[in-house]
Amino acid sequence: MKILPKPAYFAGLKGLKVLILVTGLGLAICTWYVFFHRLHDASHVTWFPAAARCDLSTQACSASLGDEGRLIFHIDVSGPIRALAPLPLAVDIEGFTSSQVSVDFFSQNKPDDVYRFVLDTITPGHFRGHGRLGEDRSSAAPAVMPWRARVILETPKGRLGSWFDFNLLSS
Repeated sequence: MKILPKPAYFAGLKGLKVLILVTGLGLAICTWYVFFHRLHDASHVTWFPAAARCDLSTQACSASLGDEGRLIFHIDVSGPIRALAPLPLAVDIEGFTSSQVSVDFFSQNKPDDVYRFVLDTITPGHFRGHGRLGEDRSSAAPAVMPWRARVILETPKGRLGSWFDFNLLSS
């Protein structure tokens, strides 16, 4: 009679159990990561439209942020907004508090051109800073380009924001 070695499936079964356990833990961690970041997405902003169409180069523009309050955005320039010129930025908020205010500028012709400026807190509800926009040097660039300013507020109730359209003149 021939003596056969013990079948290997007993040792392999223990290894298989360990692999199943590691795979299950890995899937659980991946699932938690996806759901956690989807539910707590830091880039989510609740947007509110500007109150009325206004010209940022001549006056401050405002937006009502639902029942929460209102924001007033101003680019303090005399005359048209020009590329490469310093842009003094001012945001005033009423009706709530904000820990940080940032302003994103992007060209509506080239949405990949985004300029972000974080404003300094002067007093509660009053934020100031400076920005500067680049110039499109392509031969097909028009003299007047449509741009959008997005004002984003970090509040205890999440991120709130509004947008304001304006025209940028080439320098």
